[in-house]
Amino acid sequence: MKLNYKRVLLVGMAFFLISAFWQAYDAIIPLIMTNHFGLPQSVSGAVMSIDNVLAVFLLPVFGALSDKVSTRFGRRTPFIFFGTIAAVIAFISLTFIDNYQLARLSAALVSSDTAESEALRAVALEFTLANPLPLVGFIATLLVLLVSMATFRSPAVALMPDVTLKPLRSKANAIINLTGTAGGIIVLVLGMVFATSKNAYMEYTGYVLAVCSVMLTGFVVFLLSVKEKKWAEEMETESLRLGLSEQAAAGEKRKLPKAELTSLLLILASVALWYIGYNSITSKYSVYATNILGFDFNFTLIIAQAAAIVSYIPVGLIASKIGRRKTILAGVLILGTAFFLGIFVTPTTPEIIMYPIFVLAGIGWATINVNSFPMVVELAKQGDVGKYTGYYYTASMAAQIVAPILSGILYDALGMRYVFFAFGAFFVLCAFVTMSFVRHGDSIPTQNKSRLELLDVDD
Repeated sequence: MKLNYKRVLLVGMAFFLISAFWQAYDAIIPLIMTNHFGLPQSVSGAVMSIDNVLAVFLLPVFGALSDKVSTRFGRRTPFIFFGTIAAVIAFISLTFIDNYQLARLSAALVSSDTAESEALRAVALEFTLANPLPLVGFIATLLVLLVSMATFRSPAVALMPDVTLKPLRSKANAIINLTGTAGGIIVLVLGMVFATSKNAYMEYTGYVLAVCSVMLTGFVVFLLSVKEKKWAEEMETESLRLGLSEQAAAGEKRKLPKAELTSLLLILASVALWYIGYNSITSKYSVYATNILGFDFNFTLIIAQAAAIVSYIPVGLIASKIGRRKTILAGVLILGTAFFLGIFVTPTTPEIIMYPIFVLAGIGWATINVNSFPMVVELAKQGDVGKYTGYYYTASMAAQIVAPILSGILYDALGMRYVFFAFGAFFVLCAFVTMSFVRHGDSIPTQNKSRLELLDVDD
């Protein structure tokens, strides 16, 4: 039984284009709303949480719909096809609306007698309030874009298990995650090429066109190479031959004992807490780096992602020796320490000082992310893995709804400079407390597993 690496890599092109999109979206949308429309951080944070609100409701819906679809192209491919096309059109259209807003602002910004960013944003807000139609159009197009992305995220996630034998899915998922990370890094490099962190009032059409070209490249490779229906049928046949077909659960399902239920709730609370801390940083770092520190956020985020990639296999090896819980606790401490150190970086600090901080953040997040999802599904009983997967994503998505709104309110009230990293560090370290009381859901050390199998994420 061998994994078809080429096949998994081609299936991973769907993850490649999804990751490329979200990297660009998280980088420029907060900048547009804050600098071009002059919106307060709290309002900007609320808009940034829309995708997570939609995800909570739409991802299960479209995932279930794709289970029931049957076409000659397969069940998932039609969703990926139409969703990608609609998303690309909406993303490019979004920049045209933004350009219109910038054209309105340009004369006022040129004639302004101040270079202070807060004063310039006040001018932008004044224009927005005087004529809110561009903002209304921007938000409406943004909703179309987010719904388009939501239509195929779950089908894309389901495709890998559809075509991969169950014992090989951990290896396959590691490749999928690395493929997605590659898409994100390419977009970060594009951000450096287009200098998206250098000009708060630039037009983003060229950058978004480049990003969409990357997305469409992965999309075309996927369409031309992936034979979903054929590969899924081959997987089902091979599963039957090897006796791997899942059977309906026999007997009654028992409820979790109280101790295990307590651990589950503590794990989910930990997931929510560290996602609030982490997402508060990642969703607004482009704004903080550009407006407060004057740093290039693209290269810093590339360093963090590179550190995470390098950490995947060592983290899996460590978890197999000492257990997932202890490994997660170490990761939480590393991530919390990184955010705490970020508090002391000021606009006068050399930018290079931020690099090792984000290396720590990348290592810490990889350490947490590789092991947290398996702890949740470790507690699942026969036939309940999908339900427990839902628990995990409910906790993480809910946290990502709360994070930008709550942090944005504090930024407006107390100032972004002194709250940004402190907020993230506080919630991450709170997760250390809740995770310390977890007593169930840890991994049982196994022998002779390949290194890629140790990357048991989102299986």
